[in-house]
Amino acid sequence: MALIYSVPGSSPEYGSPEFGPFMAAYQAANERFARDGVLVAGDALEASSTATTVTVRDGRTETLDGPFAESKEQLGGYYIFECANLDEAIRYAAMIPTAASGAVEVRPIRNLSARP
Repeated sequence: MALIYSVPGSSPEYGSPEFGPFMAAYQAANERFARDGVLVAGDALEASSTATTVTVRDGRTETLDGPFAESKEQLGGYYIFECANLDEAIRYAAMIPTAASGAVEVRPIRNLSARP
């Protein structure tokens, strides 16, 4: 899984002259991922200010508006790739346009259903 992080406001704003080329780069990456057969899923997320964090403590469900962790960089989207190894996943993660201004965390998905 490629988790896409960036500082809010660091990407081109909708309607700005830079927004079109930025989105075109994402479209090109999406087409490449699909053509290479590695794309399983992916999408952008709403702003972290729209998040609701859910915790259960002593059997009580509690909710908190906004993100759980306070940090400069916020999770903004993800891709799930089917790759043969970490090197291949890193190669595709580097194609994600936000990698140039933010960060992309690559992490394996644990397959718990495969365990006895």
